[in-house]
Amino acid sequence: MSARLTSDLWVAAYLARLRLAAIPAYVTARGDATAGAVVVKLATLDGQARAYERQVDFATDGRRWGILAEGAEGDVDAVLTRARARDPDLWVIEIEDRLGRTLLDEEGLSGD
Repeated sequence: MSARLTSDLWVAAYLARLRLAAIPAYVTARGDATAGAVVVKLATLDGQARAYERQVDFATDGRRWGILAEGAEGDVDAVLTRARARDPDLWVIEIEDRLGRTLLDEEGLSGD
């Protein structure tokens, strides 16, 4: 059984990894420090955005990052506003990257 990181520790580590890759990122909503879910919004600076959430991967019985919303940035923001209204413990991290990099597929970030 693996120990699960607290949300605030995972967010801090993720932000550090993004900084090392020179990818601007900001916490736009702080959730519960211990067990709050995390959504990563990628703004590609062309009016478009994509929001990722961790989802159950039934094929591997693990977790993976899946798309919660994508399209016009205003529409993605509206989805995130509704999600935060339903779950005030939700963390939202916003990345600004024209190349669309999130690093979510890297070791240590992609699954549990």
